[in-house]
Amino acid sequence: MNFKLLDCTLRDGGYYTNWDFDKDIVETYFKSFNNLPVDYLEIGYRSNPMKSYLGEYFYCPTYVLEEAKSKSTKKLVIILNEKDVREDHVPNLLEPCIGYISMVRIAIDPKNFKRALGLAAAVKKLGFEVGFNVMYMSNWENEKEFLGQIKEVNGVADYFYMVDSFGGVYPEDVKKTFDIVRNQTDTKIGFHGHNNLQLALVNTLTAIDCGVSIVDATVTGMGRGAGNLQTELLLTALNGKGEIDLDFNALSQVVAPFEAMQKEYGWGTNLPYMVSGANSLPQKEVMSWVTKRYYSLNSIIRALSNQSRGLEDNVDLKNLDEEKKFKSAIIIGGGPSGKKHSKAINEFIEKQESICIIHSSSKNSQEFKDVSTLQIHCLAGNEGHRLEDSYIDMSIKDKLAILPPYPRSMGTYIPEKLEKVAFQLEAINFTDKFHESVTSLAIETALTLGVEKLYFAGYDGYLGEIKTQELELFNENEYIFKSLKKNGKVTPVSITPTLYDNLEPQSVFALI
Repeated sequence: MNFKLLDCTLRDGGYYTNWDFDKDIVETYFKSFNNLPVDYLEIGYRSNPMKSYLGEYFYCPTYVLEEAKSKSTKKLVIILNEKDVREDHVPNLLEPCIGYISMVRIAIDPKNFKRALGLAAAVKKLGFEVGFNVMYMSNWENEKEFLGQIKEVNGVADYFYMVDSFGGVYPEDVKKTFDIVRNQTDTKIGFHGHNNLQLALVNTLTAIDCGVSIVDATVTGMGRGAGNLQTELLLTALNGKGEIDLDFNALSQVVAPFEAMQKEYGWGTNLPYMVSGANSLPQKEVMSWVTKRYYSLNSIIRALSNQSRGLEDNVDLKNLDEEKKFKSAIIIGGGPSGKKHSKAINEFIEKQESICIIHSSSKNSQEFKDVSTLQIHCLAGNEGHRLEDSYIDMSIKDKLAILPPYPRSMGTYIPEKLEKVAFQLEAINFTDKFHESVTSLAIETALTLGVEKLYFAGYDGYLGEIKTQELELFNENEYIFKSLKKNGKVTPVSITPTLYDNLEPQSVFALI
């Protein structure tokens, strides 16, 4: 076999685990790969300090390097993100790696190719092999300046990687790009494929046929967004072609724990990743959208469609500028207490002299459909489709639909029956974050309507074992309520049971 294999599971897979991995899984990983025909293991990043929490395989402290070296018989690799690392950072980041790491790869935006050459030269001086991982391969034809600079990698890097960051290339693109690179440099060429369009295997095999010297894969395809070529698939294919001998026991031992993780984290391609790959759109945003439980498939596809056509948003509405003001408003969320106490909430609403209802969720909206006061439906995230499903026979009498300020990252969907009464906010001013949250939207709407008292119902919080997405939503709402209290115009009061510390508790039954 005249090419090398590199597994980068611990590095690329870290996008799902925040670069923290269970010790037993890492132990199994190294032990299994000692018996598999793979040449390099990329164990993570070396990085300057970042402001957010990122785990041990994002920084690879010395003890991680020592443990990896003691347990693995393979050549070990770390990667630098060029946008965050400069030449003068190299001694601090890489001198501790000497004796443990064989290769340092550099993730490079083609726009920064020239700058990366200096970084690579500094790395090379320390005696490491150097991999030039040039990203966004499917967009290279638009990077004329970069294409003219490829020859400058001669003598600076040991491997020049074609990286299909968007998972959007086809076999013919691999052949064409390989020829472009080979015509400009004698540096060994590598290929790193993503699997948005399920083409990672055929693209990698095509790259091998073209003559690349090294290719990447990850166990179960674990990697950013749609993920990568599965190491087990590539090894099995090469074994089937008679090019390698393979210990399937060792392979199954390392695949099993990662398959269990995959059920939890859900990497792999799906329709949004397919659309992003086909249109060479960034995976970072798509990965975030897919893991947000309040973004529907329709919303994500609409956002990707807008991006592919260069649109900020598909609908620009009139701004909400209501002349009518209300003394109070009640924001009704989707928690169980909204339905459980709906009779009391309805009675409370009837007793108020000047109140409007603002629905931040469609879940409980049916419980209040007959109330004869203004009802406002917040259409952020997936709420437009949910509301449409909730109201089969929707009347627009005494109703408004309100959307976040233009442009909206997810694009815009409005149920047909509400199109005539749909408005957008000009801005969200009371909080500095989460401007497309339905809760932020509901609160800013209430403030726009001049309310003096602001009540909440159906904002229960979460009891028992809480999922990651639920915890994220809870923390997001808590931040929003805290921002509202700091704003000082109104005090948020929950009239149903709540776990939110920044909602003042009061009983609906005491108010009726």
